[in-house]
Amino acid sequence: MSTIAIRSTTLAKSTLLSRGPMICQAYHFQHLPIASSSRSFSVSSRARLQVDEPKQASLALRTDIKEKEERSSQKIVGGTGKGVEGPHYQDQVHQTQDILTNESTTGAWTMMNPIYTEQELDTVKVVGRVPVTVADKAAHRTVKFLRKAFDFLTQYKAIPISQEVLKQNPIPIEELRSKGLLLSHHKWLFRFILLESIAGVPGMVGGTLRHLRSMRLLRRDGGWIHTLLEEAENERMHLLTFMTMAQPTLFTRALVLGAQGVFYNAFFLTYLFSPKTAHRFVGALEEEAVRTYTHCIEDLENNLIPEWNDVAAPRIAIDYWRLPQDAKLLDVIRAVRADEATHRFVNHSLANLDQQKDFNPFALVEADAQTRGEKWGFTREESANFAREQQQKLQDVSTKQIADQ
Repeated sequence: MSTIAIRSTTLAKSTLLSRGPMICQAYHFQHLPIASSSRSFSVSSRARLQVDEPKQASLALRTDIKEKEERSSQKIVGGTGKGVEGPHYQDQVHQTQDILTNESTTGAWTMMNPIYTEQELDTVKVVGRVPVTVADKAAHRTVKFLRKAFDFLTQYKAIPISQEVLKQNPIPIEELRSKGLLLSHHKWLFRFILLESIAGVPGMVGGTLRHLRSMRLLRRDGGWIHTLLEEAENERMHLLTFMTMAQPTLFTRALVLGAQGVFYNAFFLTYLFSPKTAHRFVGALEEEAVRTYTHCIEDLENNLIPEWNDVAAPRIAIDYWRLPQDAKLLDVIRAVRADEATHRFVNHSLANLDQQKDFNPFALVEADAQTRGEKWGFTREESANFAREQQQKLQDVSTKQIADQ
């Protein structure tokens, strides 16, 4: 996947140029024989084995297959070559931090997660992709059905409060809650915990199945696995953040257990037979997640959840998103919404790719926060262009580093 730029665990606070020193250290390859052995063979047997090796090798190693793919009229997003998956972990530049005396630091997170500026958090918009194919429409309708069932379970109504009511002093919050027009802080947490306990499933399922496929076919995965596992980890961190604010009841735990069991197996079968539909489903699901968090943010900004007005951000959230030490819960929810917008963008983009051949254009660097926040995703052509642009940046930086040596 030579069309992708470098991505490290400090991606959000680094620029491509700042990673220059680590780029050139990553490209040291050894060309190994397809098969080797300490056994001795006759001259005729050895010649026969060498002739048969390419035919018996994995498809990824057979030169005739690679040449056929290169000659194909249908171009593949991404490609093979240097810089496919970035520098080796040991070649990356890591800043030494005093994790023993600094209470704000819990150590480096093992998987990438975006860090946002205040301006980037403001770019998130409620956008949606219009379903086109039969599979798209099926995924979209399934999400809408699940949304209605979820709304009923959590007593949620996406009804905006009128300006006349908001101008009242004081705002009749208890009256609005009694009429089901407002969620209390307890019900918002209940909704978040249920949502995030399910949202962490798709990335893990997709990553697992692509991991097994890579081993089964003896081929590189093209950078899909890491992005999917990062999504699962990110959703799990959302759940852990909200868990610090309230411990779920036995009823909530039972719901999570049942919903997770059903959803995991259903999504597993869907991804097994149609990964494109599965990614489209997740993209549509994340559209609804962005709507939910946007509604909560609006309620907070309109002082409709007074219990959370001055609540400090949980320590785990400050460390994970690198928030200011005086960050509030509102800052956390805005960061969570930005994450969901990223998942929306990535999954819709992945759904547009050839699931068997295309490389993941976001394996090493994601699109900028504004693009992720305002667009539903990339078309296949846009993904290919994005990948080529990042590869060119990578080559330019590598050339400059070599020239400066």
